[in-house]
Parts: sequence; C-alpha cells; structure tokens
Amino acid sequence: MTGRAPDPGFLPGIPRDGRGSVVTVGTFDGVHRGHWAVLDEIAKRARSTGRRAVLVTFHPHPLRIVKPEIAPLLLTLPSEKKEILAESGLDYAVFLSFTHELAQYSPRRFVEEILVRRIGVDELVIGYDHGFGRGRSGDVETLRQIGQDIGFEVDVVPPVTLVDEAISSSRIRKAIAEGRMEEAREALGRPYSLRGVVVRGEGRGRTLGFPTANLKVDDGNKLVPPPGIYAVWGAMGAKRVPGALHIGPRPTFQGSPPATELHLIDFEGELYGAEIRVDFLRYLREVLPFDSAAALVQQMERDVEEARAVIQSED
Repeated sequence: MTGRAPDPGFLPGIPRDGRGSVVTVGTFDGVHRGHWAVLDEIAKRARSTGRRAVLVTFHPHPLRIVKPEIAPLLLTLPSEKKEILAESGLDYAVFLSFTHELAQYSPRRFVEEILVRRIGVDELVIGYDHGFGRGRSGDVETLRQIGQDIGFEVDVVPPVTLVDEAISSSRIRKAIAEGRMEEAREALGRPYSLRGVVVRGEGRGRTLGFPTANLKVDDGNKLVPPPGIYAVWGAMGAKRVPGALHIGPRPTFQGSPPATELHLIDFEGELYGAEIRVDFLRYLREVLPFDSAAALVQQMERDVEEARAVIQSED
C-alpha cells in the first residue's frame, strides 16, 4: 500500500459482487491453533451467509516498523504463511504492507478506509487479545463502537489454551528459543519448520560416513532454533525423509564455521540446489566437542538411531 491513503473501492482481486465479507485482521505470525480458531469461525460464518471469508494481514511485522529494536523474529515468512493459509477455508488473504504511514492510522481510519471501503466488511471476527491502530489503541470495545456507528457486527473468538495458558505467537517463539519443539508443535498444530537451499559445504560428513545437506537459510527475519542436534523430517515437495539436523558450531574441527547440516536417514541422491523444508520433532542434545573424528562418528551413530526412534514412534 502506497500513497497518502488507499483509493476507494475493493483491493485488486476482490470483486464488487455485493456479497459482503466476514473479515478478521491481524499479523497471524505462525498461523497457530488460536489463529485457526478465528479462521475457522469466519469461514463458517461466511459459508452460512453467502459472504466472502477474508483475512487482512501484514508484512513486515508491525513492530519492525514501530519499534524495530524489539521486533521478533518470524515464525512464518510471507511465503510460508501463504502456503499454510491455502489449506484454510478463506476466500481471500490480503497482505498489506505495514508502513510508517499505516502505523499512524487511527482505529477508525483503518476501519473506514481499509475494512469498509476496500474490503466491504459486514462482520468482523477477531481474537480475544486483538489490538490495532496507532499505538494499538483500538481494542474490542473500540471496534464495537465503530461497528455500531458504521453498521457492521463485531464478534470475539475466545483463546485456545494449552496447559491452561493461551496459545500465542510469543509463547511459541519462547518455546522454540528454548528448544521445546514438542510444545511448539502442539501449539502450532504442526511441526515448526524452516526452509533452506542445499549448497556445497566442506564434504566432511560424507568422509565420516554420514553425508549431510548443508542448508543455506537466507532470510534473517526467520526464527532459527538454538544450536543443537534435532530429530526432524526433511521434506522435498511431497516426499518426506527422516533425518537428524545439526545447527550451530562444529567445535570438533577447528576453523570450521557454524552450519545447518541435515543428514537424511537411509537416503541416497543428489541434493545440491534443492530446497528442503525441515520439520522439527525433538531436540536431542547440545553441540559438543569431541577428541577425535572417531568419537564424533560414534556419537553421530547414536544421534541417528535416536532420531530414527523418535520418528518411528510417530508412525
């Protein structure tokens, strides 16, 4: 979105067909189970009334613009979010560029110019902790007052909880940062994942009998789990292969830079240039130095067997 204010009318791709829209708004980073409760609700209401189900979301994360010093790393990059949302019951997902100008919109201006004039909102469904507009000054009661003035309904979806605590993006980020991948998976409703392109490394894994795919993760805004060894799935398109992943330093070999290295169990094939999605299942251990390559190999054998057992327990 550019310019002083959006032009009147619907956003590109949203037709003027008189159907109206059931809308939700938010950053939706992670598209976790709490988000899915909101998405399912707007899809259900849209189907029952013949309206469109529309998500209005943002990129970059609003804090990247408003307070970049505390902006979080992302659970889902825009491409990942679009892929996940493709499985929802949405008719449209509108990605707005979050700019310094948009950050200055009052709640009423945002509703009138974006949701009413451009989306055609008839009903707004939001999460229990929703806040928007300049300084997050718009809360549920603000929205209800604006809706009453303009003529649309506002409803709130209660939180989805895990162990008696509301699921939130910040809670999931904390779990991942601490290596609690199983908790993150339960809150997300799927394993946490990252993507990388296979590039040439030093080739040391192959000489040790454990060939690895050296993954390059380009986007510095993506949250990467802490250094360690993980049981994972490696996904290439529709194919999934069990694996063990190393993230971080390689202290056994002096001078080797940190790396993200994926060993695909019982896999043979050329991977250079391929994009692989890594789905995290469990943190296995910290990165340790070893006195010799032979000692490292023995530990790698144990790691692979533990990763194999974790994955087999899921089947």
